[in-house]
Amino acid sequence: MRMPGISIAAGLWSAGGPADDGHEDDHSGGLSSPLPGDRRSALRAGISRLESVVQSSGIAQRNTGPLSGGRQHAPGSGGTDGGDFGPAGRSRAHDGLRFDCAVPHSGYVWWYIDALSADGAHGLTLIAFIGSVFSPYYAWARRRSDPSPLNHCSLNVALYGPRASRWAMTERGAARVTREAAVLGIGPSALAWIDDGMTIDINEVCAPLPWRIRGRIRLLPSALGNRSFDVDASGRHRWTPFAPCARIEVRLDEPALSWSGIAYFDSNCGAEPLEDAFRHWTWSRASVPGGTVVFYDVTARTDAHRAQAPACALALHFGTDGSAQVIDPPPVVRLPATRWRIPRRTRAEAGHGAKVIRTLEDAPFYSRSLLDTRLLGGAAPAMHESLDLDRFRARWVQCLLPFRMPRAFS
Repeated sequence: MRMPGISIAAGLWSAGGPADDGHEDDHSGGLSSPLPGDRRSALRAGISRLESVVQSSGIAQRNTGPLSGGRQHAPGSGGTDGGDFGPAGRSRAHDGLRFDCAVPHSGYVWWYIDALSADGAHGLTLIAFIGSVFSPYYAWARRRSDPSPLNHCSLNVALYGPRASRWAMTERGAARVTREAAVLGIGPSALAWIDDGMTIDINEVCAPLPWRIRGRIRLLPSALGNRSFDVDASGRHRWTPFAPCARIEVRLDEPALSWSGIAYFDSNCGAEPLEDAFRHWTWSRASVPGGTVVFYDVTARTDAHRAQAPACALALHFGTDGSAQVIDPPPVVRLPATRWRIPRRTRAEAGHGAKVIRTLEDAPFYSRSLLDTRLLGGAAPAMHESLDLDRFRARWVQCLLPFRMPRAFS
């Protein structure tokens, strides 16, 4: 399946279009304030139906062979260990997509989807967390020596568009979580692998106004990759790009939305809190003809107890057939800081800049943006995130988080 190109239409642009002067004038959907309680319905009304059609085994990955070390820009060595990336870029075969994977105490795993509609007017991100990495409740539990990740799970759903920008993220405890190899239920919402794709039934409440996000999303990968990559030198944090090239079908009852487009699906897992390993984290995925390009730039938090690796850059091209190829990282391009003064940077072809089309999320320690970039000889619209974990550690930020991420205690 070939992924079509995508142009960013006015629906996701800032009010005045993309800025040309290097100063942002765009809008941010932001992180919403919490609504106490979760107005939940009976536990996952649709999950029994989903479980009846999903196999109990994990989802097998298509065997796309070892990671190619061939370069798309310049010759260079590379191989299944990540080539020039060094120890933090090692890759390995994984055992397939499983929602019942082991998660160590103080650790985490998340499954991430982002998508843009074919006309560029709508977008979404969806992240299912076990051991929610930004949860203040999980941080407090770790300080109390009670760091069970299953007691801190959430489904973050964000919608972007001209009529219905909504954001929801309610944390729930282990009693509200159901896990099987191919099914993950968190509160009234559920993810399930059915046939050759993932079905997500969403029933979440936004805040501060109690709008709902309710409906179904269907993710249809063009192929499934079989490699995971170390993001740190110690191998305690891994990234698995399950389906960098995918289609999505969005059918929501609340708000009333129906659209389809291109999507991306990956997963991250770790054996310790993110902020213990990293100071800064920048990631982006860009749509290019015939596939997707992903960049990771992380700055490690070095100390006497971990490997000394102050920075890591991953640059990979994924084909629609599930193949993965190392490419030479293009030059870094600095972008305007957010309103919270979070620095942003990305990568683009030499001689070409990058432009922020719209800031979708602007939090004290985190931003998500749509970019206009150029890669592999052509235009490459990109989803981009910047994470400042030094800022996240700040006490004043930790005090703000409960107002933005409510927890259902029953």
